[in-house]
Amino acid sequence: MTTPPSAFPDVEKLVVDVLKADPALAGATIAVNAPAGFDGTQSAVLVNRRGGAWIGDQHVDMPLIEFEVYGPTKNAAHVLANAARRSLLATIGKQIGTNFISDVEEQDGPRWLPDYLYRGANRYLCVIRLSVSVF
Repeated sequence: MTTPPSAFPDVEKLVVDVLKADPALAGATIAVNAPAGFDGTQSAVLVNRRGGAWIGDQHVDMPLIEFEVYGPTKNAAHVLANAARRSLLATIGKQIGTNFISDVEEQDGPRWLPDYLYRGANRYLCVIRLSVSVF
């Protein structure tokens, strides 16, 4: 019998916690939702699950995690996007709490994409697939 997907952890929170613990991302807002007063020009990494797959036979969740990365300049946003990618890619083979990250694979990014919600924003998008097991 396999464990249903609802038994798996909040992957967005797991990724936010990983990024917040990285000194290279100090000074940036790391969150699932934009903070109050956000206008797209602040340094921020917004983390969202954008699908993925539950592999019941292997007891593995394989979420697609999207980073929306903002900065005061295009270059600053790019540097921050690379730092966030590096931080998450470094979790391969590590246990984080009761979760084991067996694989991290970049699917897309960083990709420049203007943000029509925040007119002055400098935004890069990245999509990374995780393989997460729970112990």
